[in-house]
Amino acid sequence: MHAYLQNVQSKLNAVESSQADAIRKAGVMIADAYQADRLVHVYGGGGHTVMMVCEMFFRAGGLANVNPIFGHDISPLCQALKYLEIERTTGYGACLIRYYDLKKDDLLIIFHNIGFNPTTIDAAEEAKKRGAKIIAVSSSDWQKKLPEGHHIRHPSGKHLFEYADLKIDDANPFGDADYLVEGYDVALAPTSTIVDAYIAHRMVIEAVAEMKRRGLEPPIFRSANLPGGDDFNARLLERYRNRVKDL
Repeated sequence: MHAYLQNVQSKLNAVESSQADAIRKAGVMIADAYQADRLVHVYGGGGHTVMMVCEMFFRAGGLANVNPIFGHDISPLCQALKYLEIERTTGYGACLIRYYDLKKDDLLIIFHNIGFNPTTIDAAEEAKKRGAKIIAVSSSDWQKKLPEGHHIRHPSGKHLFEYADLKIDDANPFGDADYLVEGYDVALAPTSTIVDAYIAHRMVIEAVAEMKRRGLEPPIFRSANLPGGDDFNARLLERYRNRVKDL
């Protein structure tokens, strides 16, 4: 399986070489939000991109001021065929932004490795109406190659990147999976989850580095499983528990 390892590494290398500046800027935006005592809202626009919300929320080595925007009905944990239908239905994404009550100048990170479905576009559109800033993590390859009029598109036809204050290209190939086993012509083993998780953590690294440059104390959780972990995290939970809906 060395070839698959190379495939994953090539995507990570492509992101690091082409998106490093954008990721640094994302870190600055996250540090700005923290310095202004704002939450960092994180949303996955459907399917497996919802896992990126989990990746950034309540995690050892992660930011305590992350507010996850959970759309449980668009998660694979909530019956696959049902989530697929809901993520293609208009209105749901905007409902989530209203429920979590994003406001002017709030920061929203949206992950969606395709970037066209209604739950992604409606959320981005509602957030922009409210004056939020958007970091969009998605795929330029999908943006270029998905046919116009394709049924998964939002009725507007727009892509997530069109709403972004900052866009990060996750190098997700058109079709998601692109690894082929000899003698079998259906692609396997998509890389977007690995790459998007890398981007998520790289943004946090850049944010913490920027916070330290400003003389700020980063709000980072320790593992609750370490000796003293609960005590260390208690002060962060006291600060954010009443502001983050899912704590």
